[in-house]
Amino acid sequence: MKNLFISLKLIVLSLLIVGCNFSEDLHINEDGSGKIAINFDGSQLMQMAGDKFSEGKEEVIDSTIVFKDFLEEKKDSISKLSIEEQKRLKRLENFKMHMLMNTAAQEMKFDLYSDFKDVSELGDVFNDFKTASTVGNKGKNMQEGQAGPPIPMGTPEVEGSKVSYSFKGNTFKRVTEIIDEQVLKQSLDSLEQMKMFLASSQYKLNYHFPRKIKKISSDKAMFSQDGKSFTLQVGFMEYMENPKILDVEVELEK
Repeated sequence: MKNLFISLKLIVLSLLIVGCNFSEDLHINEDGSGKIAINFDGSQLMQMAGDKFSEGKEEVIDSTIVFKDFLEEKKDSISKLSIEEQKRLKRLENFKMHMLMNTAAQEMKFDLYSDFKDVSELGDVFNDFKTASTVGNKGKNMQEGQAGPPIPMGTPEVEGSKVSYSFKGNTFKRVTEIIDEQVLKQSLDSLEQMKMFLASSQYKLNYHFPRKIKKISSDKAMFSQDGKSFTLQVGFMEYMENPKILDVEVELEK
């Protein structure tokens, strides 16, 4: 279990040291309900770390965190955090995270997912993923008697922007609002020395709809054969420099 929490911490570190590929998978039903998932494959990280990651021991971890249960269990500790940090954790309440790590196969995969009744309930799921990926680390420290707050915060996030989703009538929108230009610049500046390592990193949208797509605002989107889905992929640094690059408006057939 110790390596499980180490791996959670390494996800955040991997954003800065190796090429990372994320996918945002969204499925919307006719009534506006659906499911969303952020998927991360950290196998490249394990391959680069080699035996240093597992200390030469073969281990398989297949675990799921139900954040609703976790937040209830840690509610006393969470109440001592700042209001802002409590809000960030509250956003995870309806999510679950599945973690799979196989040191022998050099495989590490993390999936954060949730069902929703209305897509407008969702927030910035990429930032939620980064918050979720650090939740276990300082909880581990408390169990081992180490100093520090019980819930890990302070993860580098693009808090200068806010993503919202909507699905009304035949139109779906993913919209990014820039709420703090200075915070965005600081976040980008912090990655300046890592550009070479992040050059191959990608962020991909995989969106699925109940009807065929009639029109989409992005000319880079690629459609599925049935016309009900599209993928849109950009470089990770492109996304950091301009979070609005993944904004899309989709019109569906009636």
